[in-house]
Amino acid sequence: MTGTRKSFEAAHGSPVCQRPAITQNDLEPNDPELYERLADQWWRPRGAFVMLHWLAAARAQLVPPPRPGAVLVDLGCGAGLLAPHVSGYHHIGVDFSQEALRQARERGVRAIRGDVLAVPLPDGCADVVVAGEILEHVTDLSAAVAEACRLLRPGGLLVLDTLADTAVCRLVAVQLAERLGLAPRGVHDPALFVDRARLVRECAAHGVRLALRGIRPSLPDLLAWSLRRGQTVRMVPTASTAVLFQGAGRKKGMTCGPARSR
Repeated sequence: MTGTRKSFEAAHGSPVCQRPAITQNDLEPNDPELYERLADQWWRPRGAFVMLHWLAAARAQLVPPPRPGAVLVDLGCGAGLLAPHVSGYHHIGVDFSQEALRQARERGVRAIRGDVLAVPLPDGCADVVVAGEILEHVTDLSAAVAEACRLLRPGGLLVLDTLADTAVCRLVAVQLAERLGLAPRGVHDPALFVDRARLVRECAAHGVRLALRGIRPSLPDLLAWSLRRGQTVRMVPTASTAVLFQGAGRKKGMTCGPARSR
């Protein structure tokens, strides 16, 4: 979100109901190359990754205030969208996109290029591990969960959000969200959407008791945003975890402080 723009439309895009979804027809679904091609979109207020900003703000509400010296590891950090919401932590971001990591560094993140299936960090290094909108992109859920839990200190907190492996999620997240321009076309492979019961079991196997809750965009906020009468959209709790859901749980052992919302 740097540099001058020739017009308001170039800077912000047109309303969601009028602009076509961004598409990269030569790429397979879930191709990492998409993030390189759309790297200039990360910090645009109405760019291709706008919904990731809303989700980052909601994710941060599950992260407790930091104790002195606390470390937060941000898996799949992208361009550092979580950074404005977690000040006070030693914020380490892990991602594979070089350009996204460059932008994350500009926002104070200690950015490390690496695979979330084999994170180049030591065991027990983190007070908080965040896995935001990444588990639905990995080809090995077990390995991703094992790595996230491995990084946690005893009592450390795991925070995540992802997409559920359900028919309604495939309809909402792919057919609707991508068509409306709330996500880039082809960013998801529905075959990788996350089985909720399996996710809970995988976390439990590594000593993390994960609690889930559903979230969705506030409909009044979404309407106001689409009409250019609002700058952002709050994510609000919902009874169902069948589409988009958050998870939070502590690793067994001595606690690092209460898990309370900001």
